[in-house]
Amino acid sequence: MCRLLHDELDYRLTEVGVDSQGRLDMDEFRDAVDDDTVLVSVMWANNETGVVFPIEQCAAIAKARGAIFHTDAVQAVGKLPVALADSRIDMLSLSGHKLHAPKGVGALYVRRGTPFVPFVHGGHQESSRRAGTEAVPNLIALGRAAELAHQRIDDENTRVRRLRDRLEKGLLATCPDARVNGGEADRLPNTCNVSFEFVEGEAILLLLDQEGICASSGSACTTGSLEPSHVLRAMGVPFTAAHGSIRFSLSVYTTDDDIDRTLAAMPGIIARLREISPFGRDKTKSAAGKRTIP
Repeated sequence: MCRLLHDELDYRLTEVGVDSQGRLDMDEFRDAVDDDTVLVSVMWANNETGVVFPIEQCAAIAKARGAIFHTDAVQAVGKLPVALADSRIDMLSLSGHKLHAPKGVGALYVRRGTPFVPFVHGGHQESSRRAGTEAVPNLIALGRAAELAHQRIDDENTRVRRLRDRLEKGLLATCPDARVNGGEADRLPNTCNVSFEFVEGEAILLLLDQEGICASSGSACTTGSLEPSHVLRAMGVPFTAAHGSIRFSLSVYTTDDDIDRTLAAMPGIIARLREISPFGRDKTKSAAGKRTIP
């Protein structure tokens, strides 16, 4: 939407970069927000790497310049404590399927007094903020899912985080030329984004699926694209690694057995794919002192 406003209505759009760990460049952010800035939007946590951004700090900078502050908290809600009563956040969006509610239901928090124009017109539903008949069962499910997520937030940040860390440690130990993207940054407890050099991420997913293991490549927004993730490109991840990146998303329903199965399957999958990859074979030959392809 921001790019649409920029391209079609000539609004000024400023995009702020990140460092090699996916952390927001706060000096660049401060310079980007000036007295002419109308709206600042920052994701609370990245959907591919799980890297968490300093939302309250960003909100304070935006409000000091008189701008409205919005955060995309789709990844964060249910994983991190979210309290808005004393926050500087004006708007917050979330999606139900990220906390085990049905797909297709979400919510937009709007602080009282924040200017708001409906995107969908035609009715007075939802206090005239969005026209259309409400999907009441889905809304009830979202409310209940939020209650359960609140009850399980400690488990999410202890047991689930330990499972994630064990998965990453095992993958790095058994799969050569692997790297955890954003591994040095503050991250969500459930997200693991790993790059395996010289293989294709889609091929990894295909073989994992045969083992009954679900993972993803990039984000759902770019499903079907053969281009490497724009998130990883912004972080400076090498092309040979970005193409071999996959994301494991854990939850309170993930078990130790799930991690064991994944760690048992991954070394063989990566070795098999590198054996049939010209880049992987070339590296193997080089390591053995054999002829390499220029």
